[in-house]
Amino acid sequence: MTLRSLLVDFNSYFASVEQQVEPRLRGRPLGVVPMMADTTVCIAASVEAKKFGVKTGTKVGDAKKLCPGIELVVARHELYIDYHHRAVEVVDSVVPVRAVLSIDEMDCELTGRWREPERALRIAHDVKAAIRTRVGEHLRTSIGIGPNTFIAKTASDMVKPDGLVMIREEELPDRLFDLEVRALSGVGKQMERRLHRHGIRTVRDLAGKTKEELHAIWGGVGGDVMWSRIRGEEQHERDGDTHSISHSSVLGPEHRNPEHAYAVLNRLAQKAAMRLRKAGYYAARISVDLKYLDGGHWGAEMRLVDTQDTKTFLAALDQLWAKRPAAKRTILRVGMAYSDFVAEADHTGSLFASEAKSQALYATLDQLNARFGKQAVYFASAHKARDRGGLHIAFNHIPDPKTDK
Repeated sequence: MTLRSLLVDFNSYFASVEQQVEPRLRGRPLGVVPMMADTTVCIAASVEAKKFGVKTGTKVGDAKKLCPGIELVVARHELYIDYHHRAVEVVDSVVPVRAVLSIDEMDCELTGRWREPERALRIAHDVKAAIRTRVGEHLRTSIGIGPNTFIAKTASDMVKPDGLVMIREEELPDRLFDLEVRALSGVGKQMERRLHRHGIRTVRDLAGKTKEELHAIWGGVGGDVMWSRIRGEEQHERDGDTHSISHSSVLGPEHRNPEHAYAVLNRLAQKAAMRLRKAGYYAARISVDLKYLDGGHWGAEMRLVDTQDTKTFLAALDQLWAKRPAAKRTILRVGMAYSDFVAEADHTGSLFASEAKSQALYATLDQLNARFGKQAVYFASAHKARDRGGLHIAFNHIPDPKTDK
C-alpha cells in the first residue's frame, strides 16, 4: 500500500468559476483576460475554448480567430480566491488537505486503509461529488493518486478535463517514460533548455541518469529530489516547500517598451525577494523570460552565491537584461524566477560580504510593506511599475495580503 497522495486539480479554474457564477457563460467558449485588448493574452481558457486551440498565453486577437464568438471577461481574482477557500474546506471534509499547492491545486493525505487502491479511488469519486454539490457543478476536477505528491500531480495532468488516474510505485519510473520532461512539475522553460543541453528530452532519458549526474545538472539537491520523485519515493518536505518562486506580468498596450518592461521586471524581482525571505530560503539562481508580441521567447539565467539580498538580485537582473537580443521586438510579457534554494540551516553566505546589516534592512523594509501595503518602500528602479505586481499576477500561489498588495 504505497499510495500516499491524492491531488485535486481544478480544470480551467478561473474560467470555470466565471461559468459557475454567470449562467450565460456555461457551455460556451470563454477566455479570461487581464484587460480588454486584442494584443493582450488569455490568462485562462474554458474547456470549450481549449477545444478550438485557445489556451493560457494565447493572444486575444488569435483567440478570436481560432474561436469566433469566444466570450471574454476581465479576471476577478478576489472571486477566484473566495471559491478557492470554499473548495479547500469541502475537500478537507472528505480527505485531509495536507498542502495547498496553488489556487487550483491541493494535495491530500492518504493514510491507513485509505492507501488501498479501491478505497483511494472511492475517496476520489467522493471528492468530485462533494465539489459538484457543495461548491459548484461547473467546477470540474482532475484527480491524481500516487505514492508521493509529485507522482499524484503528474497523474492528474494525464487526463483532462474531469480525469482520474492512479499510478502505483511498482509502475515507476516506466509509467512516465514517454512523457516530455516539460510535463514534469518543477521543470520550466529554463530547466527544459538546460536538460536538453544534456540530451535529456523525455523521462526515459531522465531516468537513465544517476543521482549524482542529476545533482550536477540541477546544480544542487534539486537533482537528487527529482531522481527520487520519479521513482515514487516518499518525500519529506516541510509544509509549503517549493523549488522556485516566480512572478510574471502581461504589459498593457501603452507600456510595451523596454523601459517600462524593465521596470515591471525589477518590481517583480523585488516582490519575489520579499516572498523568498518570508519563506526562509536563499536562492542560488535567477532566471528571466520575455515573451514577444510576435509569439517568440527569450530567456537567460545566472548562478549566484545563495542569497536573499534584493540588491544582489537586481544587479544580476541588470546583467541578464543587458544580454537580451538587440532586435527591436515588442515585449508582451515579462517573467522572472528564483530557484536552486538553500535552507537557512545550510546557508553559508559570501566570504566577502557581511549580511547582518542587509538582513536588518530588509526585515525593516518587509515589515513596512506588510504594515502599510502597496509598496510603501521599494527600490527606485521599479518606480515606473509601482502600480504593477498585484493580485492580477497571482496564479501560482494564493495571494497573501501582506506581500501581494
